[in-house]
Amino acid sequence: MTFEVVPEGYGNLLADLKERIRSAQVRAALAVNRELVLLYWQIGREILARQEQEGWGTKIVTRLAKDLKQEFPEMKGFSRANLLYMRAFAAAMDR
Repeated sequence: MTFEVVPEGYGNLLADLKERIRSAQVRAALAVNRELVLLYWQIGREILARQEQEGWGTKIVTRLAKDLKQEFPEMKGFSRANLLYMRAFAAAMDR
């Protein structure tokens, strides 16, 4: 069994780097969440506007869900129900 000599201060360096990595991970997750909330609000607002201005019915939401899932199969959250939640979210936020 061999033991490696660890230089003085190595433990502090390692602890500091771990903390920086964890902090960056949290900031990245928060940034992603912020962008997704903004995206969902924009999608909901656009659906709401088109339905109000152009008289589109609720079937358009079903079609959008299908087309968005087809274009972005790796992303979850574009079901008909979620698009309707986005619409409701936009309506509530824009009051």
